[in-house]
Amino acid sequence: MTGTAETTTTTPTNSPDASAPSNLPAASAAAPDSTDIRPLMASFPSGVSVVTALGADSAPRGMTCSSLASVALDPATLVVCLRTAGPTLRAALDSGHFALNLLHEEARAVSDLFASGSTDRFAHAEWRLPLGAAGPHLTEAALAVADCAVVHAVEVGDHTAVFGRVTRVTQTDGKSPLLYGRRRYARWSAAASAPAPEAGPAPARALPAPAPAPAPTLAIPSPLEGEARVGS
Repeated sequence: MTGTAETTTTTPTNSPDASAPSNLPAASAAAPDSTDIRPLMASFPSGVSVVTALGADSAPRGMTCSSLASVALDPATLVVCLRTAGPTLRAALDSGHFALNLLHEEARAVSDLFASGSTDRFAHAEWRLPLGAAGPHLTEAALAVADCAVVHAVEVGDHTAVFGRVTRVTQTDGKSPLLYGRRRYARWSAAASAPAPEAGPAPARALPAPAPAPAPTLAIPSPLEGEARVGS
């Protein structure tokens, strides 16, 4: 099996539009967008997954992916962003299926493996292909796996957004997610068990303002029956 290093964090934005109006200056219409959004997205911690699929040769393909999101609950649909030039995307599109393996907090080595240039990634990770699976399940590294059927794909620069309809979800009890942000890993269990910040002193309560003195009232005799009242 041949492969290349694959990893993903975000999809590029504001790609040049081939349909831009012809009256725009040539330099503006053709200039590539050089904005680097990686520092921005590094400040957005997320879970870590490995997307897997079977190629046309039935060989497994996979890549580490932290750029994913749920799209709809009915029908259950999610989106993953895969490297456009990578073999994992080609396998998913050719087969029409992929599996999303969400990694648990002990699986950092597997995340690094599938983000590397190793050509035999699956030789160093335990996996199986259950009946009806959409792609290899990383049995020792995943806390949950979603089997998906490809329903749509949109190429955006160097990544392609692949929409998958979830056909089955498999979960493992007792596992916590692996997190990634600021270019480093973290454990969900450590983040969730961090003590809450100590409560500061209660702010002083302002005394209520004294009620204004009642305005003096004038005794106004009640009108007699049939007597006219001005303003009534």
